[in-house]
Amino acid sequence: VATPVAAQSPSTSPEHAAAYAVVTGLFDGMRARDTASMRAAFVENAVLQSLTPTGVKSDGIEGWLRSVGAAPAGTVIDERLANPVVHVDGDLASVWVDYWLFVGERFSHCGVDAILLAKREGAWRIFSVVDTRRREGCASAPAR
Repeated sequence: VATPVAAQSPSTSPEHAAAYAVVTGLFDGMRARDTASMRAAFVENAVLQSLTPTGVKSDGIEGWLRSVGAAPAGTVIDERLANPVVHVDGDLASVWVDYWLFVGERFSHCGVDAILLAKREGAWRIFSVVDTRRREGCASAPAR
């Protein structure tokens, strides 16, 4: 039986930092419109879910990757992260992180990403992303 590890900032243990690095790498790939690096952050059957006013919307990652790749040339899709809380227990990690999404210079929305990762063959990979989305009541976004 694995012993749970208390929540720590990503820099306090190598496993916490490695799991969080996959998350930051995913959004670095999105800013660069590098869908190959984005896809590499996920397990094959990963799911994306968004909480909506009427329920939970679920999708695979392919539609999201297509939309990032189809963004107009020069458009930066910038998801800025802050206040991560990372938990690790054996081969399972969770990252809870505030985010602000900008398309170009235009603010789109903010919320929280709750991301689950599994360690497979020595590497962390995302298998689930659940987000909340709102346009009002957002704290000030961190700088790019």
